[in-house]
Amino acid sequence: MPNQVCMGAVMQCTFGVAPSSLVPTPKMVSTSYVDAANIMDNKPIANIPPFGMCNSPSNPTVAAATAAALGVLTPMPCVPNTPAPWAPGSATVMLCNMPALNDTSKLNCIWGGVISINFAGQATHQIA
Repeated sequence: MPNQVCMGAVMQCTFGVAPSSLVPTPKMVSTSYVDAANIMDNKPIANIPPFGMCNSPSNPTVAAATAAALGVLTPMPCVPNTPAPWAPGSATVMLCNMPALNDTSKLNCIWGGVISINFAGQATHQIA
């Protein structure tokens, strides 16, 4: 059964070079004594901090740097661009009228990366 995601969850982007920690919006709901997350905790920088450098050729800054380097892939600082919510979220647990976030959910970045949860931030509360 998947774990409920909370503050401090470790995320990784397929095009990022470093992991990052989720920062859920405070909701007055906690799991393992820390703020719990729902699928709407998808805001770049506020909820999804950068993943170090970005390797996606779809990212305009990476494309420009690569062109300037005569076609040699040149990573640039990551600035996540995540307009859609996490999917699918929990099928049974609602948090502030939205599905709670579990560690099997994925988040798509507009630059082509897929963000996944490596560690839920806690290991005692499981949700479907």
